[in-house]
Amino acid sequence: MSNSYLYFYLYVAIFVIIVTLYRARQNRKQTGHTAQLQHAVESGLMEPPSLHPVVDTARCFGGGACVKSCPEQALGVVNGKAVLVNAAHCIGHGACAAACPVEAIKLVFGTEKRGIDIPTVTPQFEANVPGIFIAGELGGMGLIRKAAEQGRQAMNALRKKTGGNAEFDVVIVGCGPAGLSAGLSAIEHKLRYKLLEQEDSLGGAVYHYPRQKVAMTAPVELAIIGKVKFGEVHKEKLLEFWLDVVKKTGLQIAFRERMEAIEREHGNFVVRTNRGSYTARTVLLAMGRRGTPRKLDVPGEESHKVVYRLIDPAQYQGQSVLVVGGGDSALEAAISLSEQPGTHVTLSYRSAAFSRVKQKNRSALEQQEKTGRLKVMLNSQVTRVTETHVEIDYDSIPQKLKNDAVIVCAGGLLPTPLLQKIGIEFATKFGTE
Repeated sequence: MSNSYLYFYLYVAIFVIIVTLYRARQNRKQTGHTAQLQHAVESGLMEPPSLHPVVDTARCFGGGACVKSCPEQALGVVNGKAVLVNAAHCIGHGACAAACPVEAIKLVFGTEKRGIDIPTVTPQFEANVPGIFIAGELGGMGLIRKAAEQGRQAMNALRKKTGGNAEFDVVIVGCGPAGLSAGLSAIEHKLRYKLLEQEDSLGGAVYHYPRQKVAMTAPVELAIIGKVKFGEVHKEKLLEFWLDVVKKTGLQIAFRERMEAIEREHGNFVVRTNRGSYTARTVLLAMGRRGTPRKLDVPGEESHKVVYRLIDPAQYQGQSVLVVGGGDSALEAAISLSEQPGTHVTLSYRSAAFSRVKQKNRSALEQQEKTGRLKVMLNSQVTRVTETHVEIDYDSIPQKLKNDAVIVCAGGLLPTPLLQKIGIEFATKFGTE
């Protein structure tokens, strides 16, 4: 046999080995994705919270580029096609759609079972109420880059509005990417503006991302700053960038100021907050869809030691901490806190059992409870918060627990009723763009 035949058979053998190994690897991945999908179905976690991908199976060839692009690992390949295997994890950043080489993915709002209310706006982002504009997550745009672009474009449109004799040209509600971008545009166009943020930090939903989470994967155009090319950037670096922008531009932000009502008086808008009221020619609503944190409504809740999110478990080392809530965020907070040295953790939930939580969180919680690192109090309700203790009704029996911090993970109250009272119209999306 000649050398040419030997080389041919050698190349064929190598090719067969490579294909076999590749298929074996893909089969292992698909087996894992199938298990993830089955677990999500059994746990009732198949409803995405907002904007999410829908895959055209006729176009999809299962290459997996979309899967690799998803930081939340919400997508997988099952039976040779891309599918949402962790729908509840999807935050709608749209990296999967951009990564798909055959354009088999589109981003939609809502599902056939659960509709999502999206405000009706014009191409210039003006709501049906003249003078009120909506940009960013509230309008259904969770993508950081596009939310920032909407904030900039909305300002370009509303600055052309004239008339009225108001204190401000615009009141901007919300300090996420859309609100920050709008604030920079207000400075650029020399508008009199008021930028409100109900929390004590900027960044909106980005601030609540887990540590080291990839937050942005595309360039963004900002007034004054110009085009910013991030590539993939973690949450911490993005927030650091925003803080630097605020410092350099002198952007003024009113933190801990929550919008409570918008009224119309003498041709202007009156924006009422928990700290006062402001008259404005126009209003830009750039708040998120998480809404206002749901509170306990008990005496002492206004204490500085009561917070509504867990950012860094390490800051609670050696303390007695109460976590309130029964969802995944509450369980994850309690688990991470219980892993800190010397921290005593209690998890309080008003119902008799946890429902619609991930099995891995349930298992981890049970493990930590068995080791004595945390205590679970089902059928319990906080009744009072004091400087040194919390009072809880546990199975209808009053108890008093030593306490240094309370973390409430009870979800949020969406702003929809408030906006409807203003007159803003919504369209309910059932799996449509």
